[in-house]
Amino acid sequence: MKGSAQLIRERYEALDPVLDEQGRRRFAAAEARALGWGGVSLVSRVTGIARSTINRGIEEIEANSTAPQGRVRRPGGGRKPKTEQDPTLLDDLKVLLEAATRGDPMSPLLWTSKSLEKLSEALSDLKHEVCPNVVAKLLRGLGYSLQSNRKTREGSHHPDRDAQFRYLDRQMKAHIAEGSPVISVDTKKKELVGDFKNGGREWRPKGSPEQVRVHDFIDPELGRAVPYGVYDIADNKGWVSVGIDHDTACFAVNAIRRWWATMGSARYSNPQRLMITADCGGSNGARVRLWKIELQKFVDEIGVPVTVCHLPPGTSKWNKIEHRLFSFITSNWRGEPLRDYETIVNLIARTTTAKGLKVTCRLDRRKYPTGRKVSDEEMKRVNVERNKFHGDWNYIIRPKAKR
Repeated sequence: MKGSAQLIRERYEALDPVLDEQGRRRFAAAEARALGWGGVSLVSRVTGIARSTINRGIEEIEANSTAPQGRVRRPGGGRKPKTEQDPTLLDDLKVLLEAATRGDPMSPLLWTSKSLEKLSEALSDLKHEVCPNVVAKLLRGLGYSLQSNRKTREGSHHPDRDAQFRYLDRQMKAHIAEGSPVISVDTKKKELVGDFKNGGREWRPKGSPEQVRVHDFIDPELGRAVPYGVYDIADNKGWVSVGIDHDTACFAVNAIRRWWATMGSARYSNPQRLMITADCGGSNGARVRLWKIELQKFVDEIGVPVTVCHLPPGTSKWNKIEHRLFSFITSNWRGEPLRDYETIVNLIARTTTAKGLKVTCRLDRRKYPTGRKVSDEEMKRVNVERNKFHGDWNYIIRPKAKR
């Protein structure tokens, strides 16, 4: 759901072209009254309307007073716009913005990386008397607005990307319909262990923020935490193995193995098969030979075939584990220094949502050496059945026949 500030901004931008001075004042005052305490400051910041103007609008609403018929202000009220009082103001502002403009210069929507305060100071240096609120109003008149970064660039799209998502969706629905488990797997971002700054804020007594290190240099004794997650799509439950060594295919499959032993086998007592959705890269990548070798060991242990479907390259943000598990873990530990592995495990395990997400987390102290080479002979022993459509992304690993 959008925040109050964003909703007010959208309503104001929609109405501003048709509002007169009194209408803007009344609109801002009504929004501020609806918000209650702190509303005047918020509305002023969002709309650029001065706090004194908003307070005057509130007084008018409460007194049920209006300007004389046919007027929007009292006789003699108001003053000339800044651009009329100072004819060179707008031109100087445009010059200041040229070096900071972002986006397509042919687009009607431009934005600036300079704050209102800095622009106001720069204009003051040029002998213009102007406050940040006036600068905001001038910027809106020039077609500028506040913008944040948006993740939209993924590089080149694979021509079969959409077809792969449709295939993956069909496979998921078929597995879930027959009562077979479907899991989404991935490695969460590696985290420094120790009293390092963690993004976000949390409520604490005023004036006593959590004390953390100034520099984020790895602590050799504590190292990094490597969380590998397994999310059960149908059951809305997650498993996270927190590794202390390297993120390898052995570590990834062992996390899946531990999920099955601890949670999966109890939830699915007699499945026909198991489906895994994974990114195309990383320790569970489509081209990682060791991933398939380790999966074969796991399949032989549980005696159930495993269907693997990889997301197309450059689409990892659509992996369900990202927005159904990892995002909530990040939110749960925001502002909390990850001082030790016990803290990390407990914060992950206590992650819940209103929709019933539950997470089990365990520490994996095993060592997972890197550089393991898989020979062609070993690959020939993997009982893999590749799909006709992108067999590099979609395949089934079946249990080997017992001798």
